[in-house]
Amino acid sequence: MAFTLRQLQFFVAAAEQGSVTGAARALSISQSSVTEAIRALENDLGVQLFDRQAWGLEITHRGSLFLRHARQILSDVSNARFAFRDEVEQAGGRLALGVTSLVAGYVLSDILSRFRRAYPKVELSVIEDSGEYLQHLLIGGELDVAVLLTSSIRDRMALHVETLLVSPYRLWLPLGHPLGQADSIAMEQLVGEPLIQLMVDEIEEGMRQLMAAMEVKPTIAFRTRSVEAVRSLVATGAGMAILPSLVYRPWSLEGDRIEIRDVSGDLPSVQVGLAWRRGAPVSQPARNFVKVAQSTLPGR
Repeated sequence: MAFTLRQLQFFVAAAEQGSVTGAARALSISQSSVTEAIRALENDLGVQLFDRQAWGLEITHRGSLFLRHARQILSDVSNARFAFRDEVEQAGGRLALGVTSLVAGYVLSDILSRFRRAYPKVELSVIEDSGEYLQHLLIGGELDVAVLLTSSIRDRMALHVETLLVSPYRLWLPLGHPLGQADSIAMEQLVGEPLIQLMVDEIEEGMRQLMAAMEVKPTIAFRTRSVEAVRSLVATGAGMAILPSLVYRPWSLEGDRIEIRDVSGDLPSVQVGLAWRRGAPVSQPARNFVKVAQSTLPGR
């Protein structure tokens, strides 16, 4: 029996959340439905997509390869839903869009791909900058809408904010690290362990506040603005990192494995979504972009 779109949706959710429990919570369904869908998908494909661990699911190499295909299939299906718009919705216009660097690398490409296919006549301009500066441009009317970390937006009286995706922080560690044997790791266990710190968007400030709250501070071994550098450094054993699940990938560019584990305690989360000026007319291209983004981000 051929696999279904529903099975693909459940598989992608499980891969992104790292557990059946997390996938069920994100999809608002039962855990048994996720488990049965993944098992049926593995039987249909004839490959093992996940290694079942006590702490959750660890995607296999073949599972990681299939994840790319699954996302593309779901993207194509979503694009097909926009293929039969009437001429009113196909009208042109202009859209001034803002995006932060972290969101640009991990969220925006899929949204833009669907938007351009659905509304090819819209003249699109995109600016990448800090969340603070994008808020300034939105309030000043220089941007129609921005895709950014909504948890960092301060002036909510001036901006309409819609969060579409919430990504928790998790611990990244190299394959075979002793801490990988635990289901959940306490922050106190990281004392003395070298950490790689990502200096991007609000992640830098969030981690600085987290470290300040600890009685004994972990050792920061390396600071970088490159997520790929963090991946390579963690995978080769140079240190560990605490980062949102949003930017996690199980392999470094060199092909080395990276594991993730839950961290106990009061950790922040990253919220990704949209913002536009409150009280101002919203153009039709901006309305259409919001609709596409709402249908694209999986955690809405």
